Amino acid sequence: MRRPSGTAALLLVVAVALTVLGAGSAQAAGYRYWSFWEGDGGKSWTYATQGPSLVRPDDGAVQGFRFAVSQDSQDAAQPRRAPAFAAICADTPVKDGLKRIALVIDAGTAADAPDGERPPALRTACAQVAPEASTAEALAAVAKPLRYDSAAMLCAISGYPASGCGEQVSGGTGSRGSITASADPAGSPFAGTPPSAQGSDTSGGPSAGVLTGIGAVFLLGVAAVVRSRRRR
Repeated sequence: MRRPSGTAALLLVVAVALTVLGAGSAQAAGYRYWSFWEGDGGKSWTYATQGPSLVRPDDGAVQGFRFAVSQDSQDAAQPRRAPAFAAICADTPVKDGLKRIALVIDAGTAADAPDGERPPALRTACAQVAPEASTAEALAAVAKPLRYDSAAMLCAISGYPASGCGEQVSGGTGSRGSITASADPAGSPFAGTPPSAQGSDTSGGPSAGVLTGIGAVFLLGVAAVVRSRRRR
């Protein structure tokens, strides 16, 4: 049996590497879900580091929710408006024993909507709740009905979307927004992170392990070519 030439061996190694890279790219997908954000007073948003049921904002805080197709927290689309607390809660008078939380609820664009549904317009609301209330409780006070799945992930705000919860959407992401910081929120519900992002890579490209493996295979192929040429 004739041995493959050094050039043929190198071409085979390159072909294998390209195949693996192509498989990694084919896995790219987004997830349609509500992400959770914390405002800085009207200028920008920061991706929340905890779920809304764990965050207990102070009086005067601004909290945001955005529905979109995103791959992970670093790709997530932020609310398209960041109004100041005073603008949202101007018509809600102060009451003893209660705090006011400004909420921005952005259902996203038609491109991010599930088939057959139309996203409601972006809206703001001022929730007046008990001092120890969480963001999830503030949201429930102004945006019912809310819908959660069996894992306590926030699936719908004010009934939108009518069905589905963090489902995978092939073909990449929808609208994007810049992020000043990001982390996987802890606690329940897991608004703010795709359901598959817990402990996994959802960037859609090859992982570091795959790339390392490809590099190792390539180097072995080069070494084989060098040895083959020396034997001639």
